[in-house]
Amino acid sequence: MKFNKAVTSSRRKNRKAHFSAPSSRRRKIMSAKLSKELKNKFNVRSMPIRKDDEVQVVRGIHNNRDGKVIEVYRKKYVIHIDQVNREKNNGASVMLGISPSNVIITKLHLDPDRKRLLSRKNQAAMANREKLTEADVQDTAATELD
Repeated sequence: MKFNKAVTSSRRKNRKAHFSAPSSRRRKIMSAKLSKELKNKFNVRSMPIRKDDEVQVVRGIHNNRDGKVIEVYRKKYVIHIDQVNREKNNGASVMLGISPSNVIITKLHLDPDRKRLLSRKNQAAMANREKLTEADVQDTAATELD
């Protein structure tokens, strides 16, 4: 069932929006999960992937490979990792594109903008944890009735 009339549920329109998205929106789409250690440290689940992050491939034929992100290829929605490549017939080495959904970030490249993003996401996560319980709601309802 559709809840929001302003958002389409048409497959055709959603695919068009995805594949004609601007670079700023592609950055957000190309997010990857953080490792358990980073998740506990920063209290953040995922981050948009960046050039000098260190990642581990967890899906596909190249799983359990670690490496540094060499390039974030937003046009094709893939990333290139320094350890993931193959030889062509003529002997040339080509980078293989890996989807960001198939990797986890094991080491973040922190610059000032990224630190600000982490602090913003952390504050939002802390606010969500401090949601009211049903007892709190009933207490406030009882005091309003008095």
